[in-house]
Amino acid sequence: MELTEWLNNLSSIGGSTIRMSAPLIFAALGGLMSERSGIINIALEGKMLAGAFTAAAVTTLTHSPFLGFLCGGLAGMLMAALYGLFVINFKSNQIVTGTAITILAAGTVPFISQILFQNTGSTPEIPMGNRFIHGPIIAAWVIMGLIWLWFKYSPYGMWHKFAGEHPDALQTSGIDVIRTRWSGVLLSGFLAGLGGATLSICLSSSYTRNMTAGRGYMALAALIVGGWRPIAAALACLAFGFFDALGIFLQGIQMPKLTADIPFVTQFWNFLVSPQFIQIIPYILTIVIVAGFVGKSRAPRALGQPYLRNR
Repeated sequence: MELTEWLNNLSSIGGSTIRMSAPLIFAALGGLMSERSGIINIALEGKMLAGAFTAAAVTTLTHSPFLGFLCGGLAGMLMAALYGLFVINFKSNQIVTGTAITILAAGTVPFISQILFQNTGSTPEIPMGNRFIHGPIIAAWVIMGLIWLWFKYSPYGMWHKFAGEHPDALQTSGIDVIRTRWSGVLLSGFLAGLGGATLSICLSSSYTRNMTAGRGYMALAALIVGGWRPIAAALACLAFGFFDALGIFLQGIQMPKLTADIPFVTQFWNFLVSPQFIQIIPYILTIVIVAGFVGKSRAPRALGQPYLRNR
């Protein structure tokens, strides 16, 4: 392979890495807003799914990707509002409720799609002129920088940190912990919805069933690996995006077959280069990386603990 071809391949993988990481960055930042205030957000997958479908549907009906992108975020916020009602007001188990929200989104989206488009599997294809090319990708990094500044220099960012670390001290200082957590959950849903919208109207040309494909959980893993810090979480998303882009790249090239006399070795090699195995590489690496970081990164002290004003 010539040097020019190698450079072109590296450039292609680099560009794909940045593109594939954008939805993860949105979702990871959403998880950050919720979990730094003390609310576990395992429902990122469901919020991304709602955002992806809503963005594609609104863009198809209105021919406006900007309106579709905004409505995708609002759809994620709506799912977050339902989630917040149960976990903040009713003090329900946050992991169980988050799982239920994801299942609700997975079941509701095909139902609405059937009503609007007479198709439960996908929305109509969006023309290139009605889709984003780079906008959401740039926005993901800009928002990451703004959230970093917000947590570091804004008093509101400090309130969110204290809501997840020392909620009693925050309440004693006169700041409402419940209201702070509600704002974190709603912002989380909006950002996760934007991540889903990026998938359907930027990286793709339509919504397809379950197109998030576990990216909400990958974003949560990136948040853990990044130690609940915005820049580190974004870099972890970039790493996961690289593995995703590498898998896509490997599917598009002809891999040499091993010419060995041992049939088992040949079969094993063919399995390693098969599209089915390449597609699961990002998820295998997600499990391996998270397993290596669990226990090494410290979660907010009050994460997952319902707050009671009268205690």
